[in-house]
Amino acid sequence: MVVNGAPLEIKLEDLVANPLNPREIMDVDDLASIIEIQLQPALIIGREAYLKLWPELESELGDAKYVVINGCRRLEAARKFGRTTLECVRKDEVADSRASLRAASIRENVERENLDVIEEAKAVEALVSDCEGNGARAGQILGKTKMWVSQRRALLKLTPELQAKLRAGELAIREARELGRVPAEEQVARWKAQLEKKEREQEGETSESNTSRRDVDTVKIVKTLKKWDADTAVLASALFVHLDRGGVHELIEQLNQMATSKEGE
Repeated sequence: MVVNGAPLEIKLEDLVANPLNPREIMDVDDLASIIEIQLQPALIIGREAYLKLWPELESELGDAKYVVINGCRRLEAARKFGRTTLECVRKDEVADSRASLRAASIRENVERENLDVIEEAKAVEALVSDCEGNGARAGQILGKTKMWVSQRRALLKLTPELQAKLRAGELAIREARELGRVPAEEQVARWKAQLEKKEREQEGETSESNTSRRDVDTVKIVKTLKKWDADTAVLASALFVHLDRGGVHELIEQLNQMATSKEGE
């Protein structure tokens, strides 16, 4: 019998990952060292404690005696890299209610920022549901504010396309929250309009920067020419050497335009 709170090696065949695990388990190659050392024990509860809360999930537990609440990736890595046991700590008390168990399964991931933002939002939404829709209570359980809970839940109102952009880092969370308040059918168009606005602003900044740099260069050249005190014949000779024939014609054209502009003032 596995006693609550005592770290023990549990056979992998007796363990199953929490069917409601908020984190998608994909690549576990970063945990390959688990074959030699396990840095942290997994948190488990007994099968009976789990089924008291979710009896409808019995078929998903198979013949497992224990459900892994925190450490599902460690369990997957242990299986992949050839371990036969996993160090675990049993704490059936976290299964006092659906909300307490759900919180135990997501709190560690939220604190360590192991979840991507949409996984986190889905987990928070599920916890709010377990708290009978009380966002403040869900925040209290997680050690977060009601505002934080509301902001995470708002991300689930994004269209699938924008959720994918958010997960890929192409959409900032702050912008995503604002888009979540917009009707779904208008979100993508609003996002594209924001991108176009940013591009125009960046182009404007670049243009202003180029103009400023050109003005500075002009001032420097004028100072240098004054220092030399060269007459027009010397300047013309120097420019003819510096510029090719096409450049000379372009310079003459620009000088004529500037002279015409001055005469019209």
